[in-house]
Amino acid sequence: MVTDPIADFLTRIRNAQMAGHRIVEIPASNLKKRITEILYEQGYILKYKFEEDSKQGVIKIALKYNPQTKTPAIRSLERVSRPGLRQYSKPGEFKRVINGLGLAIISTSKGVMTDKQAKSENVGGEVLCHIY
Repeated sequence: MVTDPIADFLTRIRNAQMAGHRIVEIPASNLKKRITEILYEQGYILKYKFEEDSKQGVIKIALKYNPQTKTPAIRSLERVSRPGLRQYSKPGEFKRVINGLGLAIISTSKGVMTDKQAKSENVGGEVLCHIY
């Protein structure tokens, strides 16, 4: 039983990249689907596909690598807020990830979005993870 599904999601992507896999399969949830969409919109993954099965469904993610050096597009996936210690931020207090080069994924009252989107909509929320 997984107590932190978001940490499991990030760890599966991290492990697949370290092993050099092209595709990773992750059990689906609405929150994980939205995080996957954000990763695709920001250019960190090639493609994704949501597949329904008899249980909860599966997210298939095609990972992105640099063609010359074969290094992954995602250098770091860090879980910020965790079940034992939740991290919340107000709209003006979001910490910049790698001096603005990375992004933070925030769970707000208006849905899951990046830190830049949350700042432009002037909403705060729980900082789920940092990506760069």
